[in-house]
Amino acid sequence: MLQEMSINLWKFLLSLSDAIDLASPLISSHQIRTAYISWQMARAAGLPEERVERVFVAALLHDIGALAPEDKVRLHRFETTDTETHCIFGERLFSMTPLLRPAARIVRHHHTRWSDWNASLDDPDVLEAQLIYLGDLIERYVDRDRYILHQPDDIISKITEVAGTEIHPDVVDMFVSLSKREDVWLDLASPRLYSLLLNFGPFRRIEIDVSDIYTLSQLFRSIIDFRSAYTATHSTGVASCAAVLSRLFGLTDTEVTLMEVAGNLHDLGKLAIPNSILNKPGKLTDDEFAVMKQHTYYTYSILNSIGGMEYIFITEWAAFHHEKLDGSGYPFHISGEKISTGARIMTVADIFTALAEDRPYRKGMPRKEVEEILTWQAGHGKLDSALVGLLKSNYGDILAETRDMQARSLQNYEKHWAKQENTPGIIGESASQ
Repeated sequence: MLQEMSINLWKFLLSLSDAIDLASPLISSHQIRTAYISWQMARAAGLPEERVERVFVAALLHDIGALAPEDKVRLHRFETTDTETHCIFGERLFSMTPLLRPAARIVRHHHTRWSDWNASLDDPDVLEAQLIYLGDLIERYVDRDRYILHQPDDIISKITEVAGTEIHPDVVDMFVSLSKREDVWLDLASPRLYSLLLNFGPFRRIEIDVSDIYTLSQLFRSIIDFRSAYTATHSTGVASCAAVLSRLFGLTDTEVTLMEVAGNLHDLGKLAIPNSILNKPGKLTDDEFAVMKQHTYYTYSILNSIGGMEYIFITEWAAFHHEKLDGSGYPFHISGEKISTGARIMTVADIFTALAEDRPYRKGMPRKEVEEILTWQAGHGKLDSALVGLLKSNYGDILAETRDMQARSLQNYEKHWAKQENTPGIIGESASQ
């Protein structure tokens, strides 16, 4: 039953945090490492477990509002003075999800300088935001090409310089005390940090059901799609089309819901694709297409690392959407019966949505052209002919449902995301109101 299925929240959040940092080797595990530092400081401060968890989840996804890989790299390298936009977007994304909403305001202010706060450090939001500010700063100061225990003095010197302006002196002192422990630095630089946090971090015993999984998948659908107007509705369309096709094919209500989750997450690996390729107004070169091909591999590897996803089939349904029945797809080149019904449905839904929607280089295709392409691929053994026939027989209803859901997604994008906001919110108040 739907309510009996569950996955580990901690594995889910860790894996999705890892996905956000796929943009470049320069920022690999940046959020996980920032979360580790912030977590250690929160514990050292003696905060109650509920607040420690809130700091940790905020730090783990603190850059969630930096939607493009290029933006993440610029932030990490201190190459941009605009730290407000991704904080505002991050708060909005956190506010969308009940599980993350308590940490939304901390994310909003994780780049707010101490000198700009109009509140006391006794305010929980102020202290917790400052902990993440410092954790983020320390992680970005670490030289990944230099042995970690040769760096503490240099990093502490830089942090001390901003005490009283960017960071409250008490928070700086807290870290200076913590920094005397070599194990903290060694953990921070360890390639096993993911495993360490998985086994000893917060949330390791919390299981979430499919309704929570569905809500979180909507959040990450927004992160994946809202990088531009051209991608703002794609995953919504795929999820909607896949759900309708699944229902028409006779899948259970549980399977239809899981199919929609898979549709929301099917392009998760595109978080690693630069905007210059993703939004290119023309055909990709062979080299660019080779870069694009990695997205389904990353979708698979990320989802496969989440305990329970393999049991409820979401991983394969999401990640195999570019595989073909004749083995000509990518990246695994699986074929025939090895491709499940759910993955076949997702493939048809993805192709249909891509053809019918506007792209940077063309307008959406009319019904006749869409059907011709789908029929050709089914006739040449690439797509499931029964599913293509089902789509063609119900084309009008499927198109109407898909476009309705995409229109809602586009309205949300245009209202909240299309225009960048460069005006800082009022410090001490929530910018989401």
